[in-house]
Amino acid sequence: MNNDSPQNRNTQYAGRNTRKYSQFRAMMALAKASFTSTMRSPSAVVFTLVFPLIFIVVFGFIGGGGFSMDVAIDSHLDKGSPLYKGITSAHSVNILEGESESEIQSGLEKGKIDAWLNIVNTSLQGRPHYMIYLKTSAASADKGRMFKLILDDAVANMNLAGQPEEKSMAVIKATEITGRKYSTIDFILPGQLGFAILSTGVFGTAFVFFGLRQTLVLKRFFATPVKRMYIVLGEGLSRLVFALIGALFIITIGYFAFHFTLIHGLLTVLNMLALSAIGLIVFMGFGFIISGVARNDNTIPPLANIVTLPQFLLSGTFFSINAFPAWLQPISRALPLTYLNDALRKVAFEGASLFDVWHQILIMVLWGIGIYIVAAKTFKWE
Repeated sequence: MNNDSPQNRNTQYAGRNTRKYSQFRAMMALAKASFTSTMRSPSAVVFTLVFPLIFIVVFGFIGGGGFSMDVAIDSHLDKGSPLYKGITSAHSVNILEGESESEIQSGLEKGKIDAWLNIVNTSLQGRPHYMIYLKTSAASADKGRMFKLILDDAVANMNLAGQPEEKSMAVIKATEITGRKYSTIDFILPGQLGFAILSTGVFGTAFVFFGLRQTLVLKRFFATPVKRMYIVLGEGLSRLVFALIGALFIITIGYFAFHFTLIHGLLTVLNMLALSAIGLIVFMGFGFIISGVARNDNTIPPLANIVTLPQFLLSGTFFSINAFPAWLQPISRALPLTYLNDALRKVAFEGASLFDVWHQILIMVLWGIGIYIVAAKTFKWE
């Protein structure tokens, strides 16, 4: 009997057609095609790799230098003393008030606070006399020594201005604690990594899904057995892989070229990649919203910049939020990128685990829930 008869061929064809369609394989095929397309996109490469890397290289070569010193003061410090007025007149000194003892100690050990200061008026025989207590840290030794020079100069001027019989109107008692050196790259790299994740999530998602809708690709997908959820997951997976490759590249360059701190080595890198994945998923929600409300591709960049630019400037990417005016800080602390940057820095430099940064993760998740609720209302398939 001929096994290649038309009847047998039809039976075999029918058997193949009745085989269950694999949504997972379809999703992976979409993800692969989307990833290939993303790698060929100059804008995606620039925003995810080149742009952040430029800032990392610039600040990496600058190193731990700089002339801004963060000095925490004791709550009982005599602010009326001429010493305090002379110190605060120095433009390079940034006074931190309201910090608890534990926050000051932790900040000194990690190099986030350069010095702690207390000025006590002891008033010997009715004349002003001051005891100055200074605490610096080996974690920020250069800035600690710089502040000590400013303090020594202020004390010398006060002693010279005193009466001849007054040999010393102010005495300094200085101590230094040990700590891990905190350099500029340890602050800048997590901020640039966060911005790269934000750009990939917002710009990439908005342009891709708007383009798929405008070219009727999404409509053609409806004629296939692929479910809508797997279309979104496929595109999202490609973005996730691309973003994580970019994040790993940035971390590697920072570590080997500029000695970026990774407390627990590979475990720290994995935790940073996990945070990057969470951040990307949240930021993709913004991209879905923009792709839904944009009328044409010319309106996508302005809408995306409305989302990314404030976060880029106000979320501690280049400067600590504490350096911003008091009225601006609550706005900065409401932005999701702030919490991603903060979590990345804690994991990298302080050796925190994902459990230790649960507060930052929770805020990002809450942002994500709210964003995707809006995205579900505004996203358009056709």
